[in-house]
Amino acid sequence: MHHEHEKDTLAFTHQLYAETPRQMAFQATTSAAAEAWQHDLRAKLTELVGGFPQEKCDLQPEVLASREFAGYTRETLQFKSRPHSVIFGYFLSPKNLSSSTPNPTILCLAGHGRGVDDIVGIEEDGSMRTEFGGYQNDFALQCVAHGYTVLAIEQFGFGHRRDAVADQKGGGSSSCQPSAGAALLLGQTMVGWRVYDAIRAFDYLSTRPEVDMNRLGIMGISGGGTTTFFTAAIDTRVKAAVVSGYFNTFRDSILSLSHCIDNYIPNVLQYAEMYDIAGLIAPRALFVESGTEDTIFPIEATRFAVNEAKAIFNCFNADDKLGFEVFEAGHSFHGVGAFEFLKQAL
Repeated sequence: MHHEHEKDTLAFTHQLYAETPRQMAFQATTSAAAEAWQHDLRAKLTELVGGFPQEKCDLQPEVLASREFAGYTRETLQFKSRPHSVIFGYFLSPKNLSSSTPNPTILCLAGHGRGVDDIVGIEEDGSMRTEFGGYQNDFALQCVAHGYTVLAIEQFGFGHRRDAVADQKGGGSSSCQPSAGAALLLGQTMVGWRVYDAIRAFDYLSTRPEVDMNRLGIMGISGGGTTTFFTAAIDTRVKAAVVSGYFNTFRDSILSLSHCIDNYIPNVLQYAEMYDIAGLIAPRALFVESGTEDTIFPIEATRFAVNEAKAIFNCFNADDKLGFEVFEAGHSFHGVGAFEFLKQAL
């Protein structure tokens, strides 16, 4: 007997995965049982990501600057998420709206890279791009072009919210490591920290007369897709979520490939796969887009996961609320079917 494969660490983790029953996998056959399952898994997921503060601190919002562009107004702002943590972001209002008319609004979350500036067209030298660019294709500006009001916030560890070491290394350097590791040392997770920031961003939006709180969307790619996905699963104020370049199975991506440590939720596979968590969004709307050449989120696993999630959406009579687009490209924001879908969903 040759046990060569037993030296293979990936084979070992796949074996463990196969032997680990997911205790809260979706099994409901009635909508009442499905709702009870959602309630229980949502509580468990909140616990797994580290939980959230029992009391919310005052937001203390400040507008730092305001600038007019051809089609929209951009406010640079900040507000507090926690007593020792400030969220930085941009509030973008399409020009053709009166400020008293509430508008559907999308929270936009950038992936790894230069952070929030890179999705609102701001180059590293502070100048404005003349056309959509980067792997994220300025999707926050695309939302504005489609008529949505936008809040684009900096995620914890990116761009304007980094430690001094990452800051000195230039725009594309994140401080996910060590801060995501620090979270784990404290029994928390980066996913939990970023989801809570998104929850607080919705709290902030509720203070703005321009925002229709009944028509809230959330959109993100890559690491922003991660936060988008878990926020939509946990915060039911979200009516529609667009997840680009993330949705897959834990087994085929996060467990099998080398990812930034901000992706890891201890013990999650004892309870649920990614498609189960997608089921927490039903009967609200979820759109998934993924590139055929995305090397970190293999497309076949995405197809499989979408199919599994569809079964859960079906149980809620919401199969039209799960959209999916595959496009011929690598890890990048596509935004074709997504905006068609949002027209119906928001």
